[in-house]
Amino acid sequence: MANEEKIGTHQKALSINLDTTKFGSFAEIGAGQEVARWFLTVGGASGTVAKTISAYDKEVSDDLYGKGTRYVSQQRLQAMMESEWKQLLTELQTSRGATTKFFAFVDTISARNFSGTNECHGWVGVRFQQAPGGPASDLVLHINLQDPTNLQQQAAVGILGVNLIYAAFHHTGSAEEFFAGVYEDLSLERIEIDYVELHGPAFEEWDRRKLHAMLVTGGYAEAVAYAADGTLVAPNELLYKRALVMAPGMFEPVSELHGQLIETTLAQVPKEEIARSKGGLGMFCLSSQPILKGAQAPTAEQVAVHAGELQKLGFGTVFFRARELYTMSEYVSRYTKSTVYFAVGLSVLIYALQDRYENLEGALLEGVARLFTQNVRLGVYPMTEAALCERLETLGATQWKYKVRNGLVYAEDLEPVTPVDHLYRYLLGCGFIVSARPAEVLGESAAGS
Repeated sequence: MANEEKIGTHQKALSINLDTTKFGSFAEIGAGQEVARWFLTVGGASGTVAKTISAYDKEVSDDLYGKGTRYVSQQRLQAMMESEWKQLLTELQTSRGATTKFFAFVDTISARNFSGTNECHGWVGVRFQQAPGGPASDLVLHINLQDPTNLQQQAAVGILGVNLIYAAFHHTGSAEEFFAGVYEDLSLERIEIDYVELHGPAFEEWDRRKLHAMLVTGGYAEAVAYAADGTLVAPNELLYKRALVMAPGMFEPVSELHGQLIETTLAQVPKEEIARSKGGLGMFCLSSQPILKGAQAPTAEQVAVHAGELQKLGFGTVFFRARELYTMSEYVSRYTKSTVYFAVGLSVLIYALQDRYENLEGALLEGVARLFTQNVRLGVYPMTEAALCERLETLGATQWKYKVRNGLVYAEDLEPVTPVDHLYRYLLGCGFIVSARPAEVLGESAAGS
């Protein structure tokens, strides 16, 4: 695709309309019928469009696709796809099946409501044949709509839908090629793609766990999630209304200690916090950006492998595009209003309090404010003196002082450089930073990442 001249949405829709071997149906709920509209307005729609439908009314939708699922969900999308595909083949297989590659495009979208109080997201999918009479392949996406108005969100869904259908027929050579095509004329400021489900011969060579990470490394998502049971899941479904414990880490050998930090912090989450939420959830979090100077950014393959290693400890992983704690907490706060607890070692705390926020006008003060005004608490675990010295050297923070007790350094024993030390004591005193003492779990071997 790199050597192919890019074509716009209009030309993509028109080229499909003029290709007599492709024929399909469109079923869209929410955000208008923006995908079908492209094919109906560019000309030659009779060559492509078998049917368009928009079952906005809930009773109509239930009658067509069955009851028992949320209307903006993967389950509802799957029911739509199955129904539309079955009807398409029942009506047209006999007359057109020998010469036609059929497709069914479906979406169910929650675009911005009038008062702007809803979660703007949706599910988008396409089932298609690569050859007449051949087996079908499915691709399903979960998307977040970022545009500020309903009309802009509708327009973005229209572009995405045309891109998806075009890519299904022209760009399945690799995941990289495919998603470059799907995202043409779009950006993270308009649409995030944070989950992919795929089946069928068109995708049998694709590594889905690697593809999941590529959504972040390729710039299509702010974050993706790997669940503790090994499944891939849309972040909004995994994190929704949960009391979260997040453990930031790097791409280092995994030990049981990392899981123990999450377990201990989860046990310390107030019972009333758990009661107000849908329960506690511990997750590791990784960043696509290197934290240490000179380090290389992780590849999608490395992320998939490391998430699998962390899963063996009994916890899932959220892989973020950003590396700052305040950005991570801002992201998960989309889905939960409960306090977010970060379980961190001393070195992560030191990294967060270094004056290196060049991207923020308020520098360190703004970075700290952005973090703790989002209902965040840092549970800071002790490190051995040897481990801390090594990290201080790596972080360029050798001017920080500390006291050692029984071979360990605790949060209250840190002595940051002036004037950061005044801010640090304030955060400790207010309880934003909590010195964790998991002696019953970690014993004398306590260390941090």
